Amino acid sequence: MSYGGNYGSAGGFPPPGGRPAQGGGYGGPPGGGYGGSPGGGYGGPPGAGYGGASGYGGGFSAPQQSHGPPPGADPQLWNWFTAVDTDRSNHITAPELERALINGDWTPFDLDTVKLLMTIFDTDRSGTIGFNEFSGLWKYIKDWQNVFRHFDRDRSGSIDGGELQQALHQFGFNLAPPMIELVQKKYDVKASATQMPGAPVPGISFDRFVRACVVVKQLTEAFQKLDTDRDGWVQISYDQFMQTVLSLP
Repeated sequence: MSYGGNYGSAGGFPPPGGRPAQGGGYGGPPGGGYGGSPGGGYGGPPGAGYGGASGYGGGFSAPQQSHGPPPGADPQLWNWFTAVDTDRSNHITAPELERALINGDWTPFDLDTVKLLMTIFDTDRSGTIGFNEFSGLWKYIKDWQNVFRHFDRDRSGSIDGGELQQALHQFGFNLAPPMIELVQKKYDVKASATQMPGAPVPGISFDRFVRACVVVKQLTEAFQKLDTDRDGWVQISYDQFMQTVLSLP
């Protein structure tokens, strides 16, 4: 089994966002250099997502007023947490998180992306996330909004093939054009459902862009573990292949 591209081991792929690094982590966006909010017009009305950043990228729907936060907690962040915690259990489940997360165009987050976020931030493996874990998730999404904004060069509110290639290249993953096209098609549900033969592939939404980048990183790291001599080729058994694939979130 070969790998079509350079590993790009450092590559600038951001460190884990919002929580302490743990053995390489899952990777959040770059820590800097991605600028502030754009002038607007990113496919979502003002006020969408955290901080009201022109509705760009996505985030959480508007919170309601709640009881006071725990000592030392950010009051606004606590309001967001209690708004998402609809059953008042002080923990957030995947369905609650799915109902709360929105893209910049007000479409809901993809369920698989929500599950990935839960996997990353459910550090105690309880199946839910508490307030401290939620704080890390909040920062993670905010950081990814800046990344999405940076690579959406045409300000369309989505990531096209060229923008995706630029993002992955900056993260250190030099995928061949056919692989870029495959990633783009896989993570654009509208394209896979409605695209006519020969038509341009629509762009990737914010939630799926996050998932695409994280999955490419995880797959590359899984391959690196098998490619011990770093020649871009591995020979593995069927069981090893299945174990590698099924161990990924």
